[in-house]
Amino acid sequence: MQAKSSYEDIMEFAGPIKDGIFEFIQSLENFLSPFDRWKILFVSAFVTYYVVQFLNMQSDGIYNGLKNFVFKWYRRLPIIKGIVQKKLKKTYDDMEHSINKTCANVPYLMELPDKKMTHEQVINLAKKYRNMGNVEWNSGRCSGTVYSGEEDLTKLATEIYGMFAWSNPLHADVFPDVRKMEAEVVRMCCNLFNGSKESCGTMTSGGTESIMLACKVYRDLAYERGIQKPEILCAVSAHAAFDKSAEYFRMKIVHVPVDKSGAVDIGKMRQKINRNTCMLVGSAPSFPHGIIDPMIEIAKLGKRYNIPVHTDCCLGGFIVPFMDKAGYPIRPFDFRLDGVTSISADTHKYGYAPKGSSVILYKEKKYLRKQIFSAVDWPGGIYASPTFAGSRAGAIIAACWATMLYMGEKGYVESTKAILDCRADMEKKLRKIKGIYVIGKPEATVIAIASDDFNIYRLSDAMTKLGWNLNALQYPSSIHICLTLTHTKQGVVDKFIKDINQSVSEILKNPKEELNGMAAMYGAAQSVPDRGLIGEVATSFIEACYNTNATK
Repeated sequence: MQAKSSYEDIMEFAGPIKDGIFEFIQSLENFLSPFDRWKILFVSAFVTYYVVQFLNMQSDGIYNGLKNFVFKWYRRLPIIKGIVQKKLKKTYDDMEHSINKTCANVPYLMELPDKKMTHEQVINLAKKYRNMGNVEWNSGRCSGTVYSGEEDLTKLATEIYGMFAWSNPLHADVFPDVRKMEAEVVRMCCNLFNGSKESCGTMTSGGTESIMLACKVYRDLAYERGIQKPEILCAVSAHAAFDKSAEYFRMKIVHVPVDKSGAVDIGKMRQKINRNTCMLVGSAPSFPHGIIDPMIEIAKLGKRYNIPVHTDCCLGGFIVPFMDKAGYPIRPFDFRLDGVTSISADTHKYGYAPKGSSVILYKEKKYLRKQIFSAVDWPGGIYASPTFAGSRAGAIIAACWATMLYMGEKGYVESTKAILDCRADMEKKLRKIKGIYVIGKPEATVIAIASDDFNIYRLSDAMTKLGWNLNALQYPSSIHICLTLTHTKQGVVDKFIKDINQSVSEILKNPKEELNGMAAMYGAAQSVPDRGLIGEVATSFIEACYNTNATK
């Protein structure tokens, strides 16, 4: 989700609300001072209600829990609720306009055409749509997003996709070709992550599905052990897909702080383990800062307490397995570790396959069996499927299979070395720029930068104006660039460093300048206690993406 300057409108009421909270508490204290019986009863009910709410909260701490609760309660007051709704409406309208302005010259299709369109007409219309984007991703100006873009690979994937466009692995008897291809992709990945013959898994539609399937498996295993509220234990830097899993599957997620290096604090992870913990999570690497968690230590905790351990390699799945051979030594993180029971890895990132493919791998078949769904009494016949989807695009599987064969081990080692060399070069040069610093010690493909001298989102705004598309992070305020093959092109790193230098120098001329744009939005957003309010803004953005109203 890209930040828009209009977001700052919704934050105008944040200050009065926080001031109002203090006034409310003072008024409540004066009101209860005589300590009549009914007032004591009121206080008791209030405290009891808060305790119940607090116990159902995630591990945000007592201070944050109380602050969030009071803020949510205060928002329900009629006058405040009206202000909030008015600001949310304005924000939604501004987002809708911003999203639709790129489509101003290409009206939305609201109904089916009266007559079928010709091949040429459809292609011409698609070309109009294709030209609406204005970010030059193929020039290395995007963080992540497109991981290869190589012309020959694109042609191969397109041809293979066409060959298998109508295939569906749900019907394995009709399409034995894609069934075989999927089995081969999974086996190649199991071997890549040093799995034994017992290792297994499936392909999925992406990293989120891979992660969610693992969480579902461990939740069900926890239920069998009598755990009624299974808990996911992971670093605050773990991917949001774990939070999504917790919400979808009625689990509790417990976030562990990271240490100074940016990796999960293993001591605090150990302290948070309890009888409800159903899985431990480590990232290799984490999305925000590109730091690899200490998987050896996490795996030992898993063995000690008999808790499954998941290694999230969604981002680095086809980077970290090749780092040793590329000249960048890395500690074990995969099935070589006795405690690691599952791994998620995206083939559609550094595996360079087209979007829509990932793998979820398990050390033993007993875990996979918990993932497979079967309905044996359905009138439509015996139904079974391995993932959330029933029908799946066989063409995506075939294109992934073809990509892996095209790249081969040598190709992946070479691309890994090229990207990591690029990262090392860029990181070295960034560390020399006064006014910013690199977070932790990046080991893979992500470099996150922050500043103690100015609001780092000002730098993001400045780089956006120069044509770059970077990722904004929070807690702490920072931005990152995720390097891909597009960044290894001649001159890209030097251009990036030049633009960073130029932008930082300009900002340092007036580091305390009034904020606007993304800087204002993110700064205000992080100060709002009720994160649900920010969630409403994010939800409005998604809703606006589906709105087909004409731009005014």
